[in-house]
Amino acid sequence: MLGAGLLAKAAVEKGLSIAPYIKTSLSPGSGVVTYYLRESGVIPYLEKLGFDIVGYGCMTCIGNSGPLEDNVVNTIEKNGLVCCGVLSGNRNFEGRIHPNTRANYLASPLLVIAYAIAGRVDIDFETEPLGVNEKTGEKVFLRDIWPSRSTFKLLKTNM
Repeated sequence: MLGAGLLAKAAVEKGLSIAPYIKTSLSPGSGVVTYYLRESGVIPYLEKLGFDIVGYGCMTCIGNSGPLEDNVVNTIEKNGLVCCGVLSGNRNFEGRIHPNTRANYLASPLLVIAYAIAGRVDIDFETEPLGVNEKTGEKVFLRDIWPSRSTFKLLKTNM
């Protein structure tokens, strides 16, 4: 989870954001996780990307992370879209996290953030950018924001 926070921090610093049609939520396993995310200073970056803490444990994986926007639901239903979820929980079957979610993928917390930024699951992280910095026009790849071991070590010593 700390890695996801560090990835979110780097993404925000590189000018990336998440499209409004992407549903995000964060439900750590316990309050201890919230404590170390807060102490490390990454919560504001997670929140900036829309990953607000909605509760603990199985909030997201049982569909308790809140509804999709009405316009998103209408677009899905009107066009018969197969929409998917990317989550790090274990409830990855059709309709579990939301009735309109028909395909789900399990990923590490870091990749959940990355896929949310990309806005799609069919991205090739090696060759395609996650997004573009709106101010500079710079293409930002996953490798540009992936936290290094030294970043983790530095954070550990400062906590």
